[in-house]
Amino acid sequence: MSLMETIRKRQHASRRSLEVPEWGDEDGNPLIIYFGKFLAHDLSRLQRKHKDFVTNINIDGMVDMIIMKAQNRDGDLIFTLEDKPTLMREPVELITRIAGEMMMANSPEEHEKN
Repeated sequence: MSLMETIRKRQHASRRSLEVPEWGDEDGNPLIIYFGKFLAHDLSRLQRKHKDFVTNINIDGMVDMIIMKAQNRDGDLIFTLEDKPTLMREPVELITRIAGEMMMANSPEEHEKN
């Protein structure tokens, strides 16, 4: 196995998941969103568009982060920028819950759980 394959495998294995019942199917199964750790690269991308994202986190930035990080089981992104208007019409508490989980994926408390 090549070095890049090893790294990708490790990254894929370290992903977390989050059940989102609000976006589940008609049978009552929740949508499961997978995401990796919130990386310096992710923050840099968000700060290019939202200059003060760290000190003034806003709903627009949170939706951009969800679009950028949310994956399916196979690791494919599940949202595109075309989905942003629809996501912006979702309840604030839902967006903040999802974005908060994504941002805290690598918190010390999370490491203690594992």
